[in-house]
Amino acid sequence: MTTWPILSVTTFLPLVGALIVYLSRGDDEASRRNSRWIALWTTLITFAVSVILVMRFDPSNPDFQFVEKANWLATGITYHMGVDGISLPLVILTTAVMPFCIIASWKAITSRVREYMMAFLILETLMIGTFSALDLVLFYLFFEGGLIPMFLIIGVWGGPRRVYASFKFFLYTLLGSVLMLLAIMALYWNGGTTDIPTLMHTAVPRSLQTWAWLAFFASFAVKMPMWPVHTWLPDAHVEAPTAGSVVLAAILLKMGGYGFLRFSLPMFPLASHDFAPLVFTLSAIAIIYTSLVALMQEDMKKLIAYSSVAHMGFVTMGIFAGTMQGVAGGVFQMISHGIVSGALFLCVGIVYDRLHTREIAAYGGLVNRMPLYAMTFMVFTMANVGLPGTSGFVGEFMTLLGTFKVSIPTAFFASFGVILSAAYALWLYRKVVFGALVKPSLMSMKDLTFRECLTLFPMIALTILFGVYPKPVLDMSAASVQQLVNNYNTAVTAMKAAALLQ
Repeated sequence: MTTWPILSVTTFLPLVGALIVYLSRGDDEASRRNSRWIALWTTLITFAVSVILVMRFDPSNPDFQFVEKANWLATGITYHMGVDGISLPLVILTTAVMPFCIIASWKAITSRVREYMMAFLILETLMIGTFSALDLVLFYLFFEGGLIPMFLIIGVWGGPRRVYASFKFFLYTLLGSVLMLLAIMALYWNGGTTDIPTLMHTAVPRSLQTWAWLAFFASFAVKMPMWPVHTWLPDAHVEAPTAGSVVLAAILLKMGGYGFLRFSLPMFPLASHDFAPLVFTLSAIAIIYTSLVALMQEDMKKLIAYSSVAHMGFVTMGIFAGTMQGVAGGVFQMISHGIVSGALFLCVGIVYDRLHTREIAAYGGLVNRMPLYAMTFMVFTMANVGLPGTSGFVGEFMTLLGTFKVSIPTAFFASFGVILSAAYALWLYRKVVFGALVKPSLMSMKDLTFRECLTLFPMIALTILFGVYPKPVLDMSAASVQQLVNNYNTAVTAMKAAALLQ
């Protein structure tokens, strides 16, 4: 479709930007300004190149497109890249969110600016690579590599407990991924290759499916994160700088959902079917329990972090329903949550920059001083609740619809999450925005600046656009999702037929 390696360019362009930032040495104000502008232009150019991917992508073709393949390491490990309708929306989400992260850090980060921008650009390359890699070893390197820049972003530029939070994040995610590495080795010994498209059509013995599914699940469940391995997320969010929280919520959490779609369902369909009740149970608990925990929070970031765990519960529930609506809804919910949760963390960062506290009790009556902020915060709060007309509604409704066909009790309990999300989101909004303006510290609060409008208004437009017209995202992923669901159901049907014959 193209005569140049557009996917590799999209993936490694941020790495080139990081190198340019590194070469612009110095720690004076001019050097810091140059680092910011280089990082911003790099992310914008990367986004522009990724838009070409969308324009040339054939949504009717369920197979991998823009495929690049070259010999890399011995014993059949290749540099193999490509995207389909499941991975391309996540690539675009990554390239679209990163410029907002750089703009949000423009004034907030004043120390080690050059290193900070380099960390974000390296992280962008690793995230895009994770969604584009079609070799298990290459995927693992990208997937694990993303831990290092995120570890530094939290540990160096985070809050008072940043070292504790960064180590907790690193150790939790690394432990799960070690098990995944063992499963990758087992798949290689079984199939004789690490090529993902080949392995998706390679028969895996039933016993190996079970153990490999559990090993991959250990890694992806922590990354999502699913209950009960979610406890690293609130600490990481609270201590991370604003842009770190945005990229963590918007993109890094989606790697878990992407892993389930790329590996668990197509490679281990029988194990996925067997363990679906477990996933349904954990998802329903996550949706209800973390929503109740969110109601008790006193820190704005912690509340939104727990709400992220609840919303990711809808994604895992929809994916393992194995129905067209469930899986398509899971993909859409990941994109929607990436936009909405990222914007909510930006909203928290805006008031934190002015007052230097995230305590909910410190605010109240902001609508009197910041009407524009109150309006933008309201749009994202409504989307977080899942109000019809916002993107949050489409994803949650589709996952519930898809799950209802498979497990009525799971859908029934998960629907309580919609009610609870309204409770904690509207409670937060009322406490922060409404009421009388009586606290002296709030009297001098200024409304949104032009730079802040630049980060929030495009997200408002996307939240409402995908709420009333979700067709672009759904159409992009439809053929790939249909093929995935068909293959999964065929494998499950064959298993049931074989069981009846015995």
